[in-house]
Amino acid sequence: MEIKRRFSQKALEDFELIDKAVAGEEQAYARLMEKHRKSVYYTMLKLIRNVDDAEDLTIEAFTKAFKKLADFKKNYSFSTWLHKIASNNCIDFLRKKRLDTTSIDSQVKNDDGDTITIDIRDKSLDPQEKAIKSQKIEIIREFVNLLPSKYQKLVKLRYFKEYSYDEIAQELEAPLGTIKAQLHRARELLTDLVKKQKHFF
Repeated sequence: MEIKRRFSQKALEDFELIDKAVAGEEQAYARLMEKHRKSVYYTMLKLIRNVDDAEDLTIEAFTKAFKKLADFKKNYSFSTWLHKIASNNCIDFLRKKRLDTTSIDSQVKNDDGDTITIDIRDKSLDPQEKAIKSQKIEIIREFVNLLPSKYQKLVKLRYFKEYSYDEIAQELEAPLGTIKAQLHRARELLTDLVKKQKHFF
């Protein structure tokens, strides 16, 4: 009864879906993503201002959330928890990109009206850090070369040549959905390779 008083009907419906998902009901995952995907996507788009990156970050947010779903505590709404995961992922993304900005002043609100603000320190690289970064890029290139050939080409077009998803689809004459799915798989494989070689980093 206490939970019902504290949360909206939408949040309570999410709790039911989470219980079903944790119990192994695949449709519950799909329903959670259907309910919250647009909200997370537009939050990411407002912060990143790039359609492809916002789509990537949205997928990654749900992937991370679903992996941790069994640990979710009903102390706050799923929407608040999901947006926190998405915003943290966005911070990591921006730090890796090292954008030429010291902070993001834009404030966004999730479905529950909670305000999310992201502040990022501007950390310019000194010569030594630039050299280390250059070495790491070369190592990443070596890892990419270990991927199956079809994934190698996708990763090189996307991250080395900075093609958009649409440009990759045109280049390879493949459906856009296929390109996105294969790039997602390529990132997973690349992450696994890097994790096995942590001493490089």
